[in-house]
Amino acid sequence: MASPRRRLSPDQRRTELLDIGARLFSQHAYEDVRIEEVAELAGVSRGLMYHYFPTKRDFLAAVVQRESDRLLAVTEPDPALSVHDRIAAGLDAYLDYIESHAQGVLAVNRGAGSADASIRGIVDAELDVQQQRIVDALGPDATDLDFVALAVRGWISFVRSVCIEWLEDPRITAAQLRRLCLDALTGMLAARLR
Repeated sequence: MASPRRRLSPDQRRTELLDIGARLFSQHAYEDVRIEEVAELAGVSRGLMYHYFPTKRDFLAAVVQRESDRLLAVTEPDPALSVHDRIAAGLDAYLDYIESHAQGVLAVNRGAGSADASIRGIVDAELDVQQQRIVDALGPDATDLDFVALAVRGWISFVRSVCIEWLEDPRITAAQLRRLCLDALTGMLAARLR
């Protein structure tokens, strides 16, 4: 059902379109999302939709980029905290975010599985920043850097994977999910998390 047309500023309209896109891309595969449906849901013409996003791929990239930017902002580390507390606070912020923005997170997950290199690049860039934040906090020496970086990247991938599973089928509590994620990192890097 189409929304009635209403006047919005360009930023408000773009935000509305991205919100609709996040919902649709979280529920359907890329090829099943139609630009016409997005335009109809927003109460705009297809032409206006293409004014904001020249292609459907550009539209998906904008949805993924917005969610990646949001995740980086909410997980910004507090250097005043201990390494363990900094990582725990970042994980808490991530878990809070994915609960309150499940559609966008699921859309990013679908987008990350895309064969499109630009979409994967957005997600990889976010993962690189998250990895570097944790590695910097751990402060490994040069002889240990590759080991720590690989362990952290693996942990981030684990966290994302179990969180997506949890969003789609929450059989455990958020507190149990948090514990699972922290225990996994502790198991890999216990001595470095002080």
